[in-house]
Amino acid sequence: MTKKVLLLAEDDDNDALLLQRALHRADAPFRVVRVNNGEEAVAYLSGQGSFSDRQTHPLPDLLLLDLKMPRMDGFEVLRWRLAQSMLIIPVIVFSSSTIERDIRQAYELGASSYAAKPIRSEALDHFVHALVAWWAGVNFSGSRIPT
Repeated sequence: MTKKVLLLAEDDDNDALLLQRALHRADAPFRVVRVNNGEEAVAYLSGQGSFSDRQTHPLPDLLLLDLKMPRMDGFEVLRWRLAQSMLIIPVIVFSSSTIERDIRQAYELGASSYAAKPIRSEALDHFVHALVAWWAGVNFSGSRIPT
């Protein structure tokens, strides 16, 4: 089985490492590609610069997007994605923010889902199992619609 590509846009090394370890523990069927900020996320999604080779850097099946990142934040990435009419990739906002305004704005900008980053490892494991069950299990992503 080919692993689905999960693009992780996360500037915090510790958060990224904890998530990747949880995905490994769950034997998640994802190949995780990490970018450190919104500019890199846009470059990856648009196949620009060092991400131009789609054999090496295929379009992701899912984008896990932090909101608070340097250079270009998650809201700006969501705005950019809205302008790309041919780019159909589900986006889960994965943020430490539980501010209602942030959640509402993320959905208004086209987020598929919004999850608060868990504080405890058990909660992170629960999130990862739900992520795998839905996004790698029964859900069809836009980049891999069956014909």
